[in-house]
Amino acid sequence: MQWKKKKKYIEIGTSLRGVEVSQMFGKPALKVKGKAFACFFENEMVFKLTGEDHARAIKLSDAKLFDPSGSGRAMKEWVQVPGKHKKEWKKFAEAAMNYVKSNLK
Repeated sequence: MQWKKKKKYIEIGTSLRGVEVSQMFGKPALKVKGKAFACFFENEMVFKLTGEDHARAIKLSDAKLFDPSGSGRAMKEWVQVPGKHKKEWKKFAEAAMNYVKSNLK
């Protein structure tokens, strides 16, 4: 099962124009112009989101703010979306990519 989810992550990354499949915190990540907007962590995808996209993602069952260290210091813009919602992953990846691109100078 994990391989199917990781395969989906790679499929999303390679389908988005200008995206680099890279690393963040030692985990597989998607970047645009060197800035991460998504990663694959604990068999789930994590997205850097804002506004309505962030609200939609965090409302999904079992979604949570990303806390890679597990120490209770979640990264507020980053939402960890479980594999049971993998049909939503590409939509969130596109939103996250556009959000990060909009902040590049």
